[in-house]
Amino acid sequence: MLGLLAILIFSLGCTPTSTELPSKTETLKAMRLANQYFMDKWPDTGKTIVTNKERPSNIWTRGVYYEGLMALYATDPKPTYYDYAVEWGESHNWNFRDGVTTRNADNQCAGQTYIDLYELDPQEERIANTKASIDSMMVTDKIDDWDWIDAIQMAMPVFSKLGALYRDTAYFERMYDMYAYSKYQEGEEGLYNPEDGLWWRDADYDPPYTEPNGEDCYWSRGNGWVVAALVKVLEDIPDDEIHREEYELDLKAMLNALVKVQREDGFWNASLHDPTNYGGKEATGTSLFVYGMAWGLNNNLIDSATYYPVVVKGWNALLEESLHDDGFLGYVQSTGKEPSTGQPVTYDKQPDFEDYGLGCFLLAGSEVYKLSTER
Repeated sequence: MLGLLAILIFSLGCTPTSTELPSKTETLKAMRLANQYFMDKWPDTGKTIVTNKERPSNIWTRGVYYEGLMALYATDPKPTYYDYAVEWGESHNWNFRDGVTTRNADNQCAGQTYIDLYELDPQEERIANTKASIDSMMVTDKIDDWDWIDAIQMAMPVFSKLGALYRDTAYFERMYDMYAYSKYQEGEEGLYNPEDGLWWRDADYDPPYTEPNGEDCYWSRGNGWVVAALVKVLEDIPDDEIHREEYELDLKAMLNALVKVQREDGFWNASLHDPTNYGGKEATGTSLFVYGMAWGLNNNLIDSATYYPVVVKGWNALLEESLHDDGFLGYVQSTGKEPSTGQPVTYDKQPDFEDYGLGCFLLAGSEVYKLSTER
């Protein structure tokens, strides 16, 4: 591993002790490398995914990858990236797993990319099913669908994108109602703990549930999903949207809490408040936190003195210790809902799904790229 790490450090032009971000060129090189590994491995965008069972390739794990791909495309507009995304949408007839009638946030995740592609080329078929699915939810009074925090990232940006695209505040209001239900009402008293600035993954982890050290269970990637959702929503909604201040305050509270629990090596543990419970490097939560902090810096929401060093440590750790020389990403925790899932998480272990980890990495890289200088 040390030999490989030395090669990587040299090729990407950074060192483990660096106090600066890599250049834009170096960051883009890393993003291209990781993405090409995946595109080469999955040349057929419609091919089903087989793990413990067979699943269609428009499930949430692949949807998160395409979120990252679209962020890469915005940074590096190669036609091959656009074509790869369009082929994916076409292979699924621009629809969701379980169809238009689904209310499941995981299924709706694909809609984020469908909308992005519609905005680049407004062909009605690209957006019709996504709009129909969300509209079918809005004619009901039901707002308790997002009873696990991953759902906030999977579906909330679909609402915000539709609201921005159609200039219809009804989408903003409904997504807030659903977000607020998760935050304040789901479980005993909501899934968000304002005292710690972090979220319980679902009602199963509400107090009195604790980690082995007696602390609350705050799962890294779950909190990363909320960070990503807030970033995406803040990008979509106008400055005068009535709930914007709350979203900004929630994001800042989370980022402040996360600074305090970053590992010395730049990663975050799977369990944010119990480093002894399956502690170790974990790339997906780390990527999402870097994404949120870099976005916050790029948009003047947080201060550079506090957060820039945290972003530097996190991004450099991902490049130096997660990214392999062939583009494979190590330290990606498998799908699940808690720190024990898919353990052990190691440099060489392949998770059950590789796609969402790459999506998180590309989201982080897209904001780090904006933050980096050219040198």
